[in-house]
Amino acid sequence: MKNYITVIGGGLAGCEAAYQIAKKGIRVRLYEMKPLKFTPAHHNPNLAEIVCSNSFKSNLLTNACGLLKEELRKLDSLLICTADSTSVPAGQALAVDREIFARKITDKIKNNDNIEIINEEVTDIRQMANDGIVIIATGPLTSEKLANQIGEITGNQELYFYDAAAPIIQKDSIDFSIAFYGDRYEQEKKKDETIEEWNERRKNQNASYINLPMNQEEYEEFWKELIEAEVVTLHEFEKKEIFEGCMPIEIMAKRGIDTLRFGPLKPVGFDDPKTAKRPYALVQLRQDDSQASIYNMVGFQTNLKFGEQKRIFSKIPGLKNAEFVKYGVMHRNTYINGGKLLDATYNLKSNHNIYFAGQISGVEGYVESISSGMIAALNAVNQYQNANKIIFPNNTMIGALAKYISTPNEKFQPMNANFGILPPLEEKIRDKKQRYLKLAERSLNIIK
Repeated sequence: MKNYITVIGGGLAGCEAAYQIAKKGIRVRLYEMKPLKFTPAHHNPNLAEIVCSNSFKSNLLTNACGLLKEELRKLDSLLICTADSTSVPAGQALAVDREIFARKITDKIKNNDNIEIINEEVTDIRQMANDGIVIIATGPLTSEKLANQIGEITGNQELYFYDAAAPIIQKDSIDFSIAFYGDRYEQEKKKDETIEEWNERRKNQNASYINLPMNQEEYEEFWKELIEAEVVTLHEFEKKEIFEGCMPIEIMAKRGIDTLRFGPLKPVGFDDPKTAKRPYALVQLRQDDSQASIYNMVGFQTNLKFGEQKRIFSKIPGLKNAEFVKYGVMHRNTYINGGKLLDATYNLKSNHNIYFAGQISGVEGYVESISSGMIAALNAVNQYQNANKIIFPNNTMIGALAKYISTPNEKFQPMNANFGILPPLEEKIRDKKQRYLKLAERSLNIIK
């Protein structure tokens, strides 16, 4: 076994991983291809460059990302502590001066005697992993040569080159006085049965879908808002790859007012239990986790801005108060199918010398990437020292993310931190903020 651990990628996950390993007194070789080579979205020669927003999201414990940050603070995360020290005013959110943040991280990594930075592009993982431990943290814009080799190692069918995902909604925010359970063509309403009784019966029969019926006026208002909504401006290098393989719902809608009604919003095979008639259009939500706590919007891949998704999709009957666990995205994003390939330590099942961390592992977001880097590092250290793996309980946000990433899912897609992936409390708490606070308190007590 080599007398060091290799980390590939100097982004958020890679820097966190390198720091956590070095803190244990173990040498690290950190490979970063900048400044010799840049991706189309990177321009700063420093480590831990933040490409998109400068926000690390909310600091509130009633926000899932706020809880995740607090867990990481208690575990001495270099990246979160540095974000705290370089913060700029942003209300309840943690936002940073991205230049100072990247510079501080770079200085701390460079000045660590246990870390050697090697500025070159890695193209041969197998050789590195033959007799040493490797953490791959190359991010959503992994270079072509390295992506090709990752594809060979993991199986090309499990490597994705863009993220075309529909929004995901927390089930307990859906209005079931409007929504109803049921699969297409498999309905059977009993005489005088209320919609509440219908839903309870269908839920107990393990119906796969939650359905949201729309009348003509509701549908036409939704369609008009959709075709006029603001979309995200894509980079040139993203456009070709995305739109050849997937059609955003707002593009589909612009082909004609009835296009969606003959596509993802077709009402065929359904009767609305409230009216006993076929709805004019129908939105379907498909179960997205084993606990049936989160559901994705079927056929709603979209390039709308997040604020527009919240505004427009909340107009769908039954989603007025919807909580979006994840918004729809369509952008260049190289990631592996973690559910098939990784365990809960971000370790590759087929090669225990290889770990993945950051967005390439299937987590989504800055703080989530940092979390994966920490877990991969702690377990790489334990493997190096012949100690047992550290698997965080799934009632911590760190552990719940790791469980999501390592759970087989036929339609696996990257995931942000959200309360929907935590096991529920034993007690029933109606007030959402109080419920989230109790979940956070439970998690932090475990972390302590």
